[in-house]
Amino acid sequence: MTKITIATRESRLALWQAEHVKALLQARGHSVTLLGMTTQGDQILDRSLSKVGGKGLFVKELELALAEGRADIAVHSLKDVPMDLPEGFTLACVMEREDPRDAWVSPQYATLAELPQGAVVGTSSLRRTVLLRALRPDLRIEPLRGNLDTRLRKLDEGQYAGIVLAAAGLKRLGLEARIRQVFETTEMLPAVGQGALGIELRADRADLAEALAPLAHQDTWLAVAAERAVSRAMGGSCSMPLAAHASLQGGQLVLQAAWGEPEGPATLVSARESAPVADLAAAEALGSRVAAQLRAGGAH
Repeated sequence: MTKITIATRESRLALWQAEHVKALLQARGHSVTLLGMTTQGDQILDRSLSKVGGKGLFVKELELALAEGRADIAVHSLKDVPMDLPEGFTLACVMEREDPRDAWVSPQYATLAELPQGAVVGTSSLRRTVLLRALRPDLRIEPLRGNLDTRLRKLDEGQYAGIVLAAAGLKRLGLEARIRQVFETTEMLPAVGQGALGIELRADRADLAEALAPLAHQDTWLAVAAERAVSRAMGGSCSMPLAAHASLQGGQLVLQAAWGEPEGPATLVSARESAPVADLAAAEALGSRVAAQLRAGGAH
């Protein structure tokens, strides 16, 4: 038995994720406690993430707890994890993915197509902004920050005709009934790592890496490694309007990516490649090739 303390954000979704990992580890005989924390990303809600330091704001305090020994592991939504971790930290485990797609949530309109011209849609994701503009250039895209419950409250107050959220978070919190439409990946390509959970620890904790190994899902890990390699090669910042999604199909890892200009014409640069992938190095090489395709198409 190993005693393990999990550092986690205190939003309802983050706590669900940490409790999920806690239950899996306890089922394997480990003693597990949670250390709830509030991060800068949770506190700064009046500006978009791209303007205040990126998604790393959701993980810095958790990494400090790991560095100081107050916690042993941190559970993250993988799409919040920077492409390059600080020295001394490692991603020890990627768990099986929930639905990676985006979901349309609206009290009035069953689909995005039903929205009247000029309707207000909420998202603070540059990726979702460029993809929405490509689908419906007539819409008004307005900022929407806060945790899942805050975003739904703002929608219910009438501030938006509809909002776009990750299907995974809604499903994990039992809010699937709020989903009016799930966007197929052909319509709206997901964010890098969307729907997957990653477990971070200090690189010198080989004992914990062994305890976490049974929680890892190799197919998901290969897919997100390819996606994260695209982002890393493109600069790896959340101020970049980039989408990437990989899935195993018939023994091949199929990787698609899209990039769009946040201002100006609603045009997308797209790339797609597939390859047999047996390890993380091959997955990352596939990601690098797809990033090169994006750059060749005009993405920067």
